[in-house]
Amino acid sequence: MKKVAVFGNSGGGKSTLSKRLSEITGLPLHILDKIQYQSGGIEVSPEDYKQAHQKILVTDQWIIDGLGCMETLWLRLNEADTLVYVDLPLYVHFWWVTKRLIAGYFKPPSGWPDNSPILKSSLTSYRVLWLCNKYLTPKYREYIKQAQNTKNVHHIKSTKQITQFFELVEKKTNLEVN
Repeated sequence: MKKVAVFGNSGGGKSTLSKRLSEITGLPLHILDKIQYQSGGIEVSPEDYKQAHQKILVTDQWIIDGLGCMETLWLRLNEADTLVYVDLPLYVHFWWVTKRLIAGYFKPPSGWPDNSPILKSSLTSYRVLWLCNKYLTPKYREYIKQAQNTKNVHHIKSTKQITQFFELVEKKTNLEVN
């Protein structure tokens, strides 16, 4: 586990999972929202984003969290040696976006650029949930099905499996250290 792509629908806990995974493994974490957006939620130019993304891909170790854009998504999934696909039931994603929206008025969401517009970003997340579920989820599922022969694949389908995933990674990390 040297190059890890964490992906899935909006509001699935990818940022929280990625942060914890980075803490366990010591791999550097790159949050695409912080690369794609500046403070205040202002989007960087597509060229600048793609250049920053490519600089990460050519390094020896990384965890990359998020969607970014469709062009870089597939490059990242192909380059990764480990795929962590967060594929929770749709109602969980909706609930977690709602919790993030409410909590975001008191404390900015982890992994978001400073001063991100919480309401606008949350409304976008609600819209993305439906679109991703309809168009990307089937492609993601097919991709990881094919990738199981060549990559380390973790298809997380429940909140319980998130805990089990961390236990597995901690166990493997401890074995490698000892």
